[in-house]
Amino acid sequence: MSRRRIGFWYRFAAVLCKPPLVILIKRDWRGMENIPADGGFITAVNHNSHVDPFAYAHFQYNSGRVPRFLAKSGLFKKGFVGAAMRGTGQIPVYRETTDALSAFRAAIDAVERGECVAFYPEGTITRDPDQWPMTAKTGAARVALQTKCPVIPVAQWGANELLPPYAKKPHLLPRKTHHVLAGPPVDLSRFYDKEMTPDLLKDATEVIMAAITRQLEEIRGEKAPETPYDPKRERIEQRRRTAAAVEHQRPGQHNGALREQEPQEEGQGK
Repeated sequence: MSRRRIGFWYRFAAVLCKPPLVILIKRDWRGMENIPADGGFITAVNHNSHVDPFAYAHFQYNSGRVPRFLAKSGLFKKGFVGAAMRGTGQIPVYRETTDALSAFRAAIDAVERGECVAFYPEGTITRDPDQWPMTAKTGAARVALQTKCPVIPVAQWGANELLPPYAKKPHLLPRKTHHVLAGPPVDLSRFYDKEMTPDLLKDATEVIMAAITRQLEEIRGEKAPETPYDPKRERIEQRRRTAAAVEHQRPGQHNGALREQEPQEEGQGK
C-alpha cells in the first residue's frame, strides 16, 4: 500500500498524534528498509507500555506502510475513537464470543489484500519483571502460515520509560528515546504445508518471539532470560506457593489453639 492509499482517517490521526510524539520522544529507528515496499505482510511487535502502539505506529507510518492493529472490539463502538478505529481500518477482536475467530479471518483478508497487519503476539503488556517479551499467543503464526506472508519481527524500547507498564502517570523528563529495530523476515518455511496443530503453532510462535527478543537484546545491550516469562506458569506456581503456605500454617494454628485452650482447661479443673 503506497502513501497515496493511506486514506483520510490515517492522515488525520497522524496530524493529531505526531506533534506530541515528536515533542515527548526522541527517535532511534533502525531497520525500516526491512518493511516490505509492497504486498501483504505481518509485523510482530513486543508490547511494554500503553503508549507504545502510538510510538510504533509513528515509526511504521513513516515507512509508508500503515499498520492495521488488532484491537479490543469495545474501542470501535464509542464516538470519535470508534470512528477513527473504523476509518483507519483497525481490526476488532471479540474476545470470548462466537465472533472471536473473525479477527483472524479479517487479518488474513487484510494480508491477502496487500496490507500490513501489526500483531502484539503477547496479547497484552508484558508481565516480565524486567520487561522482556513473555510467552505469546499463536494468532500471528496462524495468519502467517495460512498466507505464507513475510513476518517482520520488531523490537521496541523507550515508550515504557515514558509510561511504565500499568502506570498511570508518565515520566516526562528527561525526554525519552523510542528505539525501534525492525529485522529481516522470520524464516517459517519449515512449518509450511503442515497440519496446523497446537504444537506446530506453538513452535512457530516461539521462532517469531525469539527473533523479537534477539533484537531487543541488541537495543538494550544485555541478554534476555533463557526461558521467557510465562504468566500461566507463574499463576500455577503462585497457587502452589499459596497452598503450601496455608498447609504450613495449619499445624501452627492448631497448636496455638490448643495453647490458648490449656489455661482455661486448667482453671476449670481447679
